[in-house]
Amino acid sequence: MLFEFIATIAAGFGLAGVALVITHLSKLAGKKAPKWLIPLFGAIGIFGFQIHQEYSWFGQQVAQLPEGVNVVKKVEESTWFRPWSYVKPQIFRFMAADSGQARANVDSEDIYLVNLYLFERRRSVQQVPQVIDCTVPARADYVLPEKGSKLTIDEHIKQTTQWRPLEKDDPLFINVCLSKK
Repeated sequence: MLFEFIATIAAGFGLAGVALVITHLSKLAGKKAPKWLIPLFGAIGIFGFQIHQEYSWFGQQVAQLPEGVNVVKKVEESTWFRPWSYVKPQIFRFMAADSGQARANVDSEDIYLVNLYLFERRRSVQQVPQVIDCTVPARADYVLPEKGSKLTIDEHIKQTTQWRPLEKDDPLFINVCLSKK
């Protein structure tokens, strides 16, 4: 975030420098450039860089994902204080599944433990373990068993999780269940 701040300031000074050159060239040509030209170019540089960063953030994050980690959901938003987002909504959050590292349950080959990664602009990545049942299809949050628990993994999953249905066309279901078969 510090580097983005420094780059934003540099973009503002860079375009203000272009306006300064235009001002000096206009003096050599015998004309006078308006006084507001340098601050205007500086503001355009700052806003232009920030808008570019907001729209390119998703692509930069996806390019850094390791092999086997696939985007399963993205959230596009438009906000009143970013009027340009009404023309083209911005992606500020997305969810990726580590289907390459999904582990099948020993007792049931149709139940997988997979890590979901929640990405949000200017926030740390969150990891959420999920249990995916490919036969139902459904998903549930995985809660680690307590120390000394005598339950099998299947019994633990059935007792401690609340299953949420998944559609057959859900990207999470497709990435975990259909890619393993």
